[in-house]
Amino acid sequence: MIKFLTGLLVAMLFVGCSAKSSEQNVAPKLVLNQSLEALTLNDQNENPHTMTANTKTVVFAFSKEVGHTCNDFFATKADSYLEDNNVIFIADVSGAPSLIRSMFIMPGLKDFKHTVLVIDDKKIAASYKSGLDTETIIVVSLNNNIITAIKSISSITDLAMLIEAK
Repeated sequence: MIKFLTGLLVAMLFVGCSAKSSEQNVAPKLVLNQSLEALTLNDQNENPHTMTANTKTVVFAFSKEVGHTCNDFFATKADSYLEDNNVIFIADVSGAPSLIRSMFIMPGLKDFKHTVLVIDDKKIAASYKSGLDTETIIVVSLNNNIITAIKSISSITDLAMLIEAK
């Protein structure tokens, strides 16, 4: 019986390891000269949004702290700040348990006047954060949906400069 339980434990360990490695071995979607045209996500009110040719900047928040920093910054701006500057803000909430997402995170996001697109699927999130420092604000510059620059920044001053430079 002990051998059976040990074997089962080892098998579960390998299954767990292989599941994690498949998430880490995804093709990155944030790559220079690649298109983001196919990116469609729901906002905090569950309305779908797709990239348009007018979008010049996409701001990604892959961690809770970065998301709070970005939301706090955007909350100090006019309601139309993101739209006026052709910016889309995307927050990754896929790491939170679904119960926490549905009871706390999503209702909290609905309080914001600015639009927050939400990544709530770990597989989708993995492809967008692959190879990036997820503890910083990721700013992607676009020209006609084609990625022209990817910057990793850590301050709202730098964020404002990148957004308002367009």
